[in-house]
Amino acid sequence: MCSRKRHHHQCLAEPILRCTKPQFCRWLLVLAMIFFATPYLGHCKEKESEPATAQVTGPLEIVFPKDGAYLGAYVDFGEGESHVTYDGVKAFDKMIGKHLAVIAFGNFWGDQEFPRRTLDILSTYGAIPLVFWSPWNKPYDEERGPDCFNLNDILAGKWDAYIDQWADEARQYGKPLLVSWGLEMNGLWFPWAGYYYGAGTVVGQKDGRPLFMGPELFKKAYRYVVDRVRARKADNIKWGFHANHYGLPLENWNALSNYYPGADYVDWLGLSVYAKMHRSEEWSWFRNVMEDPYIELCQLDADKPVIVAEWGVGEFPPGDKAEYFRKAFADMKSRYPRVRAAVYWHEGWENKDESYTNMYVNSSTKALNAFKQAVKDPYWIGFPQYRQRHTEP
Repeated sequence: MCSRKRHHHQCLAEPILRCTKPQFCRWLLVLAMIFFATPYLGHCKEKESEPATAQVTGPLEIVFPKDGAYLGAYVDFGEGESHVTYDGVKAFDKMIGKHLAVIAFGNFWGDQEFPRRTLDILSTYGAIPLVFWSPWNKPYDEERGPDCFNLNDILAGKWDAYIDQWADEARQYGKPLLVSWGLEMNGLWFPWAGYYYGAGTVVGQKDGRPLFMGPELFKKAYRYVVDRVRARKADNIKWGFHANHYGLPLENWNALSNYYPGADYVDWLGLSVYAKMHRSEEWSWFRNVMEDPYIELCQLDADKPVIVAEWGVGEFPPGDKAEYFRKAFADMKSRYPRVRAAVYWHEGWENKDESYTNMYVNSSTKALNAFKQAVKDPYWIGFPQYRQRHTEP
């Protein structure tokens, strides 16, 4: 503001300097300077009185807000969930009328690469990346069981070189990352799911409770990967434990709590919370799907932030998607106070029965308007906040 005022002042003073009577000109010039400088100086003083934001230097880490939650999205990044473009992110931002603090995307092991290009795009945009780092080989088809990145081979060290290289590049990138490794492990669709590794076979006991083969193997692999990455000093990562809202199969052995690798390995707790995604399903509200899993997740740790790492609903009249948005945002704000970020899944696809699942925010004008109105609330924060990160010598 000051530099613009200064430029404006100089332009207006210029004609006075051409005055043909020097003494009169000097008086006019003095009066003009007083007239224009008074609001200019007052405006600068007003700016200086505002609380100063501390300049953070050196390595940074993300700060989860105490009051409010980060607004986030996955923006239809195509096959492999990795085709992120700056224009695509900006178009979504413009459509909903708000900047995104968190942007999620996939980084699958089948690509055998660290997503530096994507991270640079999101850094330029100004969002914190949420990386779905998934041990999954091409083609990325669901429900086909373990592949070459199976949990046993990971634990046997077969993929150590790749993990170490990924960790080194993450350390070199240096900026804060949220990483979800092996997400939705309590479902049936991903090859690292406990269902494919002995499922509910009892392998021991702890504190009087049975330990089940599938969840136990997942926990070992999760800890193995995190330990290797940390050993390479990639301490700019905050690790997420990211489960599906309900386990499939819906059996005691498959409870999300059985997969929890422990507080030392987890920085944030995550849930995927989807409502109606197929026309054969019943319509349900966000609260119907979120309630019990949220309680179970929060019982794992009293302090860790909760992220709704994926959420969404299709456009299936007479189900009211606009009302779903209104209620979901309201519930996350008032009913689920530990939610510190929510990442909407903005995508659509054709199903095997030739029906279509349209989870796009703009699946209808009514739905888009409801979403836009909800995120206007300052509670939904559009820019991530940081503080200086402590680094080991």
